[in-house]
Amino acid sequence: MKKFLPRAATALALLFVTPAALAQQAAAPAPATQMKDADPALWVVKDEDTTIYLFGTIHVLPAGLSWFDEAVKKAFDESGELVTEIGDMPDLATVQPLIIKHAVMQTGPQLSERLPADKREAFAKAVADAGIPAQAVERFRPWFAASQLSLIALTKAGYNPASGAETALTAAAKAANKPISGVETLDQQFGFFNSLSEAAQVQFLTETLAQLGNVGPEFEKMVAEWSEGDAEGLAAIMNEAMRSSPELSKMLLADRNARWAEWIDTRLDKPGVVFMAVGAGHLSGPDSVQVMLDKRQIKSQRIEY
Repeated sequence: MKKFLPRAATALALLFVTPAALAQQAAAPAPATQMKDADPALWVVKDEDTTIYLFGTIHVLPAGLSWFDEAVKKAFDESGELVTEIGDMPDLATVQPLIIKHAVMQTGPQLSERLPADKREAFAKAVADAGIPAQAVERFRPWFAASQLSLIALTKAGYNPASGAETALTAAAKAANKPISGVETLDQQFGFFNSLSEAAQVQFLTETLAQLGNVGPEFEKMVAEWSEGDAEGLAAIMNEAMRSSPELSKMLLADRNARWAEWIDTRLDKPGVVFMAVGAGHLSGPDSVQVMLDKRQIKSQRIEY
């Protein structure tokens, strides 16, 4: 798993609406800065009376990227509804019980005791550097601790959880009175992480600890590929990230993408125009949504702009 895990924490922003991002979605926006043009990849699936746009998002973005324009904005404006991973972002009152249910260990050894002895000092330092109360984190499940530490590192590197693509799309949909729905629930997403074995979760956390100093630079590479619309570049990142962990790859990518392709197949039976925005990692690589659609004899087309 060593090739996978150094990038796993940052790769989550290509795959999931991360728990920590939800917890910080009300953070103050970053100061205004000069905008840099970004042209993320966009696809379309259509039949005689239905059009579904597929847009890959990054759930945590730096300030100053101008991406919600050109073909992306045109496709959004043409659409009668917005579909994302979990629909409208839940408020903290909804999130907190789910964190307790899925991310907090009520019994058993503390988190530091679950780690190899030679990783405990690094864990304590990372928690202190992140400003998380030590006693609180001791009851976190390993996946949630890794997610929290990674997102805090990203925030310190200049990435604002409140500036993710879903936030902008959801606000625009509400302003235009477009219906918003999700292909999953937050309860399901948290459950996916909990379905990982204890060994996979602990390894995820220990490798995250070793790579926290590289989170910013690694994520910068991902954002650059996304901004340039380089789906192949993102696929290479995801393939490297997932190659050594079949358990995680199946749970995070293949199984979910197959279900979403089934959702698209079913949705094509209903007329209308849909803007579907999911983590960019789902729209690249050998297990992508488009590959799953091909298996159903449904063609997707890249929109060049």
